[in-house]
Amino acid sequence: MRRLFCLMLLVLVLPVNAAGLLDSRPSSTLGSINNSADFLPVREAFQLSLVESTPQSIKLRFVATEGYYLYRHRFQFRSEPADIGLGAAQLPSGEQKHDEYFGDVEVYHGILDVDLPRNSADQRAFTLAVTYQGCADKGLCYPPETERLKIDGAAASSATSTAWSWRELALFFLAGLGLTFTPCVLPMLPILSGVVLRGQVGGLRGFNLSLAYVLPMAACFAVLGALMGMFGAQLNLQARLQSAWVLVPFALFFAVFALAMFGVFELKLPHAISSRLDRIAGRTKGGSLLGAAVLGVVSSLLVSPCVSAPLAGALLYISASGDALGGALKLFVLGLGMGAPLLLVATGGAAWLPKSGPWLIYVKNAIGVLLLGLAVGLLSRVLPGQITLLLIGLLAAGVGLFLGALEFVYKPPRKRLGQLLGMFLVFYALACWYGAFSGQTDPFNPIGQPQVVNALGNPQAQQTSGWQTLSTPAELDRVLAEAKSAHTPLLLDWYADWCISCKVIEHEVLNDSNVVERLKGYRLIRFDITASNAEQRALLDRYKLFGPPALMFFGKDGNERSDVRVIGEINARDFAERVAKANDQI
Repeated sequence: MRRLFCLMLLVLVLPVNAAGLLDSRPSSTLGSINNSADFLPVREAFQLSLVESTPQSIKLRFVATEGYYLYRHRFQFRSEPADIGLGAAQLPSGEQKHDEYFGDVEVYHGILDVDLPRNSADQRAFTLAVTYQGCADKGLCYPPETERLKIDGAAASSATSTAWSWRELALFFLAGLGLTFTPCVLPMLPILSGVVLRGQVGGLRGFNLSLAYVLPMAACFAVLGALMGMFGAQLNLQARLQSAWVLVPFALFFAVFALAMFGVFELKLPHAISSRLDRIAGRTKGGSLLGAAVLGVVSSLLVSPCVSAPLAGALLYISASGDALGGALKLFVLGLGMGAPLLLVATGGAAWLPKSGPWLIYVKNAIGVLLLGLAVGLLSRVLPGQITLLLIGLLAAGVGLFLGALEFVYKPPRKRLGQLLGMFLVFYALACWYGAFSGQTDPFNPIGQPQVVNALGNPQAQQTSGWQTLSTPAELDRVLAEAKSAHTPLLLDWYADWCISCKVIEHEVLNDSNVVERLKGYRLIRFDITASNAEQRALLDRYKLFGPPALMFFGKDGNERSDVRVIGEINARDFAERVAKANDQI
């Protein structure tokens, strides 16, 4: 449900990936994950396609699913046979991230286009081996993956990828339906129905008239979506949202839209354009199918200030997908969602619609808060984590004060609930500010974890002991057999040097004093799959794993306790509970 909610927010405002908004690596406060079904197979998480092959170059496209990202430095491209001439791959700059264990890295979210120059004099057919590696925001790192693409000879080839799904279309429809319930749109429904229907409410005639209005309106949105999908693929906005020169203006762009939501000023078309469209709408005769269609086209151009900001965000989302057909379908169903209430009115269901009132202002303000939150999210990619935490605290404090957190006067019950929420946000803001000045960067854990301090007063991590590192399946099978013979429980930690989350678990989870205490009596085995060779990958398949990190418990009988398996990153408290549950079974 959380992924669906996040995608709905993306539809309404901006295609900002979850990773990289608020931190440079997955949060160590994430809860545990114990099922491989929580993660996609590597070739579904990262979809590689051949876009175009010409005598001069080869164009490849990677599409990282939402919640996944690729490492820039892990790409390798080679030809088979090796004597085919290939130039250096042209990769755009990635998103800069600093990790406390790996230092500065560059990653890619969303769509990545790669140009690979080739020797125009050598037009033989060959196989292109593409090696890449990526991770999931939830904490799973995939081993390096190699895909092979057949490159034809002199003839050029092309392929396209489809970046839409039925779930996305359903969410765009719901987004369009939600945009109807804004202060500028909902009160217009009775007026609009009167112009379009001219009293012909109910029955087939009323439905046909409203449909004649809704379909052209949605079609205009579809044209706009197709254009953004088509030209967005060339502009590759997603790949260009990586530098301060782009991120800061976009953040200001959404901050301005947020101010418009709060009523500071009004966003609208220039008077010369809006007045001309108003005259066209005024001369159009209602009550006819043609008149309804004309009104639908005109109304799609007269987008109200309440809709323009979320609509602009949806257009940016579509432009990043690079899919013209998908963009058209998404905005078409968005228009259908906006027109659905009119269809309800036309068939005599106006009584089912909520009445306009003060609650519409809250909807408008909520959209403004979301826009400000996403502006902070954009800035977080170029600002230090501490400053981002200060901005998050500032936003939380502002919302809390707006809800009356410090207004200690009599309030009706509903407003008292809002005040309680506001007080919570103010306390959270104080925690964020305290954490920021203490060097913390995690908004989900702003105060941070306590550190162990040595005799000199310097913080230091506890040292793990008793861990045995293996790297071959034969060694692992031998150790598992030994533990079973000795009736000793065993903890198996899947690890790799290129796995950031593995480092987090090693330093922050397995070193935790509570975890160390509960693991007494276990044989501690760390399987290192840094090399990611064929034997190690076969072992991953045997245990139905996609990659590290993963933690597996084996009982005294040598059998895995699969119900307490951990896949992905986990915090120390949750893992201690998982160990306690495993101890009860062992």
